[in-house]
Amino acid sequence: MRSFLTRALMLVAVTATPALANEAEAPKGGLLSPVGGLMFWTLVVFAILFFVLSKFAFKPILAAVEGREQDLRDAMDQAKADRDAAAALMAEQQKQLDAARADAQKIIADGRSTAEKMRADLLEQTRAQQADMLERAKRDIESEKQSAIADLRREAVDLAIAGASKVIEKNLDDASNRTLVENYLASIGTK
Repeated sequence: MRSFLTRALMLVAVTATPALANEAEAPKGGLLSPVGGLMFWTLVVFAILFFVLSKFAFKPILAAVEGREQDLRDAMDQAKADRDAAAALMAEQQKQLDAARADAQKIIADGRSTAEKMRADLLEQTRAQQADMLERAKRDIESEKQSAIADLRREAVDLAIAGASKVIEKNLDDASNRTLVENYLASIGTK
C-alpha cells in the first residue's frame, strides 16, 4: 500500500512540475483550463482520501455487501426449500384428496350394493309371504270344500231318507238307514 502511495505522489509530482512551469506562461483561463497547482492538490487530496477510505471504509462496505449477497443467497435457498416443501405438501394433499374420493366412491358402491341386497331380501320376503298366504288360502278353500261336501252329503242323505220314507210310507230306523245311504254315496264317490 505504501508503494502505491509513493508511486501516486511521484506521478503527481512528475505531472505537476511541467504544469507549474506552464502556469506562469498560461493565460488565466476559464473553468476548464488546466491549472497545475489545483491538479496537484486535487490528486493529493484524492490519494489521501483513497488511503483513508481503503484503510477504514472499504473493508466494512465490502463486508456489508458480501453479507447482503449471502443473505440474498440464503433467502433464495430458503425460498427454494419452501417452494419444494409446499410442492411436497400439495402432492400429499392431492394424494389424500384422491384417497378420500376413492373411499367415498367405495362407500357409495357399498351403499348401493347394500340397498340392492335389502331390496332383494324384501322382495324375497314378500314373495314368501305371498306364497304362504296362497297356500293358506288353498288350504282354507280345500277345508271349506271338504266341509261343504260333507254338508251336502249329510243333506243328500237326509233328503234321500226323507224321500225313501215317504215312498215306503214307513219310517225306517234312522241310524241304519243313514249308514246304508252313506255307504252307497261313498261307493258312488270312489267310482
